[in-house]
Amino acid sequence: DGDQVLHGLSIDVPAGETHAIVGATGAGKSTVVKLLLRLYEPTGGTITIDDQPIDRLTFRSLRGATGLVAQDVFLFHGTIRENLSFARPDATEEEIRLAAELAGASEFIDVMPNGYDTLVGERGQKLSGGQRQRLTIARAIVRDPAILILDEATSAVDNETEAAIQRSMAKVSADRTTIVIAHRLSTVRHAHRIHVMEAGQVIES
Repeated sequence: DGDQVLHGLSIDVPAGETHAIVGATGAGKSTVVKLLLRLYEPTGGTITIDDQPIDRLTFRSLRGATGLVAQDVFLFHGTIRENLSFARPDATEEEIRLAAELAGASEFIDVMPNGYDTLVGERGQKLSGGQRQRLTIARAIVRDPAILILDEATSAVDNETEAAIQRSMAKVSADRTTIVIAHRLSTVRHAHRIHVMEAGQVIES
């Protein structure tokens, strides 16, 4: 019943490519993510994956094919291993360690006295912001999703940590369909295509 948020939006992301969506706060970037995950339903138009309208897919199949790393990190009170394997409890130790390495998390996990058995505390309070963010990226990698969505995933970390995460993401997104939401062009300059949003529209690609 409110104002229309998106207007004539059309974005095509070929499989295996990394596409970025950038724009100022309120441009509609995060709304696109919520539509992709069916947290919101569009009032018009269609969203398709492999030519299949997503409203014909089950939530299990749609969300099973996607991995989301959001700005607001959530870790459970438990060990690092438990947090990384949460989305896929049958993940092997090798898969967990590889995901941590790809996300740039293994470098701080390996120097902890208890390694992967380290307790992270309530909401990960025993870890720094950058460490928590890298663990959530690793958790998404453990799922091995066909589509990886990064929604302002590096906005809460310092420049050095952001650079480390960007290097990690270059490895993680190779041959994987990746959608990156960001404020700054500098964080997405290696994407195959950058879509610039303003007031609910793509004004440039």
